[in-house]
Formats: sequence, structure tokens, C-alpha cells
Amino acid sequence: MTPPRVIAGVLLAGGLSRRMGGGDKSLRVLGGATILARVIARARPQVTALVLNANGDPARFQEFGLPVVADSIPDFAGPLAGVLAGLDWAAANVAGATHLASFATDTPFLPVDLVARLAEAVADGRHDLACAASNGRTHPVFGLWSLALRDDLRAALRSGMRKVDQWTARHRLAVVEFPAQPYDPFFNTNTLEDLNEGERVSRTADATRRAVPG
Repeated sequence: MTPPRVIAGVLLAGGLSRRMGGGDKSLRVLGGATILARVIARARPQVTALVLNANGDPARFQEFGLPVVADSIPDFAGPLAGVLAGLDWAAANVAGATHLASFATDTPFLPVDLVARLAEAVADGRHDLACAASNGRTHPVFGLWSLALRDDLRAALRSGMRKVDQWTARHRLAVVEFPAQPYDPFFNTNTLEDLNEGERVSRTADATRRAVPG
């Protein structure tokens, strides 16, 4: 079998950013660019179409030129609600889409081959979902989700389920390991201290990208 060819993407920015003091942490500046701009630059080339999941006034993201969809499940139900919003958007707007890739918007150094490797993991038809891992930890919000599961996800959310790994455990999940050197590509900026560390990581990450041919 071959990997899925039409994959939509959703950027998950629907959280409350409590540990960053509120507001949109993805709009914080890191290494001369917003975290969100860095995420978009890495995610957009990997998918057929990209949507931003965010609650509140969508105008604050206007400069990025992406469609914005809010959660359909109320009360900030977490990343699973954002995935569902992305699945529904892809089903309605991306012709031929079979899968959705999800990206956290506080992780500015995500792998540029993330979607390709997740798609390869489900190509044999033995898995419904795939998620990333690094340094001995899984990162379930970096996942590849079959559109065929969106009604099951909707029902789970309506019944009160909120934990990503609790829902993925109900399905055939492939876990794809990514190297964590010279930096962990899933480093995330949850706090102001993380932003300071991210400045250091950004220098390594940007130098690494410039050193790769093509």
C-alpha cells in the first residue's frame, strides 16, 4: 500500500496558555519571528491545505492568511476538540482528504518530515492513527488522524472524554520515533523560561536547516 496522498493539516491554538500568563503564546516572538510563523513555515509544505484552530476573535491571526475554525465542543475542551474541528473542516473543504495532520502551535522546531513519516506508518492499513515520539516520550497532539474516525471522536467528546491518549488507545495507533539530537524537535514553549531556552535552541535549529541542501 502507499501512504495517504491528500492530507489536510490543523494548527492547534485553542488553549488558554495559563502557564504563559494567558493570551496567545503562539504570537510570542522567538528568534525574530513569532512562534506561530515558525510553526507555519514548517507545517504548511507538509500538507495539502492548512487551517488554524483557535477560539475567540479570529482577526488576531489575520496576518497569517489562514482560515480559522473554532471548537465545536464548548468550554475549551482541549486538543481533541481542536482535532475534531480540523477533521470537520477538512471533510468540508479539502477534496479527497483522507487524513488530518495535527500540529501544536507552541513547538517552533517541529520536524519538516513529520507528516511524511506519520503517513508512512499508516500506509500498510494496519493502523488508524499515528503520533510522534522523541526522547522516550510520546507527543499525541502531533498526530495523523483518519477522517473516518471523526464521528467516533465527536461522540467521545460529547460523552466527556478529554485526554488525547485515552481516545487514541481505543484505536490502532502507530508511534513514530524522532531523534532528539542536536535538539528535541518537540521542544515546546509553555513558560517564559521556555522562551529564553527557545532562543538558544532556535540558533541551533536555524543553523541546521540552512546546512541541509535544497
